Amino acid sequence: MLEKALRLCDAAFGIINTYDGELFHPVAMRSPPALADTFRSAPNLPRASRHSGLRRIVLGEDVVQIEDLAADPVYQEGEARRVIEAAGAHSYLGVALRLEGKLLGTIGTYRQEVRPFSDKQIALLQNFAAQAVIAMENARLITETREALEQQTATAEVLQVINSSPGDLKPVFDAILEKAHSLCAAVHGALVVRDGDQFRAVATHGLPGQFAELLRQSFPSYPGAPYERLLQGERLIHIQDQAASEQTYPIGRASVEAGGRTLLFVPLRKDGTLLGYITAGRQEVRPFSDREIALLQNFAAQAVIAMENARLITETREALERQTATAEVLQVINSSPGDLTPVFDAMLEKATRLCEAGFGELDVYDGQHFRVAATLGAPAAFDEWQKRRPAAFGPGTAPARIVGGENLVHTVDLKTTEAYQRGDPMRRALVDLGGARTHLIVALRKDSALLGIIAVYRQEVRPFSEKQIALLQNFAAQAVIAMENARLLGELRQRTEEVSELNRGLESRVAEQVDELGRVGRLKRFLAPQLAELIVSQGDENILESHRREIVVVFCDLRGYTAFTETAEPEEVLDFLREYHGALGPLVSQFEGTLDQFSGDGIMVFFNDPVPIPDPAERAVRMAMAMREAAGALIADWRRRDRELGFGAGIAQGYATLGQIGFAERSGYTAIGTVCNLAARLCAEAKNCQILIAGRVAAAVEKVIAVEDFGSLALKGLTQPVSAFNVPLAAAPPALRVIEGGPQSV
Repeated sequence: MLEKALRLCDAAFGIINTYDGELFHPVAMRSPPALADTFRSAPNLPRASRHSGLRRIVLGEDVVQIEDLAADPVYQEGEARRVIEAAGAHSYLGVALRLEGKLLGTIGTYRQEVRPFSDKQIALLQNFAAQAVIAMENARLITETREALEQQTATAEVLQVINSSPGDLKPVFDAILEKAHSLCAAVHGALVVRDGDQFRAVATHGLPGQFAELLRQSFPSYPGAPYERLLQGERLIHIQDQAASEQTYPIGRASVEAGGRTLLFVPLRKDGTLLGYITAGRQEVRPFSDREIALLQNFAAQAVIAMENARLITETREALERQTATAEVLQVINSSPGDLTPVFDAMLEKATRLCEAGFGELDVYDGQHFRVAATLGAPAAFDEWQKRRPAAFGPGTAPARIVGGENLVHTVDLKTTEAYQRGDPMRRALVDLGGARTHLIVALRKDSALLGIIAVYRQEVRPFSEKQIALLQNFAAQAVIAMENARLLGELRQRTEEVSELNRGLESRVAEQVDELGRVGRLKRFLAPQLAELIVSQGDENILESHRREIVVVFCDLRGYTAFTETAEPEEVLDFLREYHGALGPLVSQFEGTLDQFSGDGIMVFFNDPVPIPDPAERAVRMAMAMREAAGALIADWRRRDRELGFGAGIAQGYATLGQIGFAERSGYTAIGTVCNLAARLCAEAKNCQILIAGRVAAAVEKVIAVEDFGSLALKGLTQPVSAFNVPLAAAPPALRVIEGGPQSV
């Protein structure tokens, strides 16, 4: 491009510069050797001096033409003078390379004589400048595309490693570090994870062996160290030259000795928590660009994703192992009811394995001593020692603390405890013979009562995690359930024997009761409900024997029933009787009467036997009134069917003989006496809607129910006339007033 521009613009020599915002950088020159040597001796030109043409372009001009550089004031500053002296340059034409207002560089041409460039030549040089801008933009886009493709390819390869290594972080960390350093032009670095207060490198790249080994060992956070600053929350640490400052911590000094100059520390964070960091280093002082920093941050994010995936996979696997172990123990509990040995063995095996313990033990407590119920993996020397001696425990030991009320004892190092130092036999044997260093003991309690302990031991100093503690507590709870089940099963077996003995004594009584229930069932089929219930409640059938008592008897039947049956079909008669009995029958029980019989349309009810009741006359009259009202509704309905029927009733009070009549297969309870005949004769005399009552009944109810004198009646079968009274329709509503011992409502 420069060669064509010089030829077409008739220029002797020229130069194309790029601009970075501070300096101009020559990228193409066509000039005499002396001038080329001048530019090579000072290739980067500052923007504010040395060349008036460049200065004017920086200030905003797009085309600068100087007819004679020798006459320009900048000549006195030295730069133009060197150009004139070295190449004999006089006329100058410079054109800016701009993209959307941003200065990318310049293209300049020189003549060795004073001869201005023509407008066509200026336009031609502007055209070459535009082509240069297009070429530079294409190169930039190609470079960015290539870098983006490299980054995407590296990201895809890392993600592929993450997917192919679920839960295994080493290949993931190695791939992340290798790709990150390659794309960021870093020669060495490490990926370091945090474990509590310690840091440890899990992957290194390009580091000397001794320094890499130092990082792989756990090291603390030193004051002033970059990772200490990351702990305090800094977004990243960018050290342009670590050799320029004194390193006060071992890792820093070792890094300088390993040749590290420019270093970049990017944190690995999850929800604000520092999980570790990733470093990239260069052995020369060359700061990382914003793009390289962003790239390393992206790889740090991928490392966090891999760590979180591994954590979730590990937790899921551990949870599944715990659930499986719990289910297997519960299965043993269910399959071994009352037998604790297989339960304790299975439980101890699961607890020891899942808690990553060397050996374990389960002891039961009888209120004074612990007795070994199950052991697993105990060293032979310690196991033999335990068999020869009782499980005694001294003050301050874990069993003593459990007996004292603690539910959990977690000792990180048994060798440093006071009990070991004073020579407690059990503690000494546990450490010296069993090799135990860290132990975890959980109490087995039921409603605050101590049943025993479950213990797991590690033969190295390594505390149990909170999850492992919770797991052992869960197994302890299962052990308590198994022990309680065994106790309840033992009690159940004892009770079963006792119940079996009682059952043998009850069998004959049950047979007797079955016979009794059968007899009562037969009674209920043939006796009034009140009478059957009374016999059942008292357990005495003597009540069925013949006896005398004053009762009130009610007879009622239909007027015109005989004529109705002569003209109606049998089915029609049965339908009417079902409705009639269904409407009147419940009223007998409602008023606590005893139903003697249903005979066609005739109904006989008596009161005050077999259960004595207060005011039997009033109950009898009110029941008859209620029956009259219920029958009236039915009669009105049947009258619409051209059936003329009416209702009448007779009530008498007096002594009668009551008792059971009939035979074994069919029996009943009835009343016999003049009072029954009198009630029947009064019923026969009653007209439709009349309720005729004898004088004794009228005297008993006249204060609460209106009655009217019906005169004396000569009744069939009775030698003397009988005074009769009628209960008119408007006498009183058919409702029963509250009577002590009787129903509250009708």
